[in-house]
Amino acid sequence: MNTLVTRGIQALMVAVLIGAATFAMMRALPGDAAYRIAAGRYGYDNVDTAAADAVRDELGLDGPALPALLHWLGDLLRLDFGNSLVSGQPVIAEIGHQLGASLSLAAVAVVLSLIMGPPLGILAGLRPGGLLDRGLLVVSTGLKAVPQFLMALILILILSVQFRLLPAAGYGAARHFILPALALALGLAAVNARIARDAMARIGAMPFYSFAQWKGLSRRQALLHHGLRNVSVPLLTYLGLQFVTLVEGVVVVEAIFGWPGIGHALVHAIFSRDVPMVQGTALCLGLGFVLINTAIDLLTARIDPRRAA
Repeated sequence: MNTLVTRGIQALMVAVLIGAATFAMMRALPGDAAYRIAAGRYGYDNVDTAAADAVRDELGLDGPALPALLHWLGDLLRLDFGNSLVSGQPVIAEIGHQLGASLSLAAVAVVLSLIMGPPLGILAGLRPGGLLDRGLLVVSTGLKAVPQFLMALILILILSVQFRLLPAAGYGAARHFILPALALALGLAAVNARIARDAMARIGAMPFYSFAQWKGLSRRQALLHHGLRNVSVPLLTYLGLQFVTLVEGVVVVEAIFGWPGIGHALVHAIFSRDVPMVQGTALCLGLGFVLINTAIDLLTARIDPRRAA
């Protein structure tokens, strides 16, 4: 219960801070917001001074900033995210459509990272200093050092351009998931592998683990009954931190692969100066971070009750 109350207060603070920060940053961007919004509505070739002035008068863009921010916060208390300045559609409806695409991509990326990283990390942790351990250190360090946008371009050049195995962009079929999910998953898997390796090496050196084998359990039984449960706690804890990395990667990777998700929408909303859309999207991502961390806290407390104390 304490965890839920704490996270609820944190969610409220996140909503206020994100709303104020995104509003201030959008107001601080150089250029004429009316031209940008008009271009998003009518296309850049059809924008002139008259169209920009009409948008400025319609939306009251020359008005004071504080009343506009307070109006948005008041709407937020009623769970009203407002309407997009470009499309005129409710922001919550736009986000709901795009969020599904982003969540599906993020879920595939996380599953891939957990399939690739932790098993190798656990095997390396069982024999610290071995060949697999040293090789994993080199590979994981290299993968972690490559930015996700660069990884996406490398995968496109190799698998799409060079070997023509997979589409470089698109949405709607299973094969369209592979490249963007890999671009996100490889860096996450590299860190997952190192966390699993360090946790397994630490647990394997503890007296209780040695005693489990001394009393007659095989290496496999000791790993299944005593190793994996203890390794899962730091892995689950790191998943909450991975969400930040995942959000950063999704924004860029979706733009590269033309994925119709929330990150791709956020980039277009910023260029179009669609303030309600930017605020709603950023708020959704921020509250998602709080929600995921709450779920991880509850899950780790279930696995290791000592953490709930």
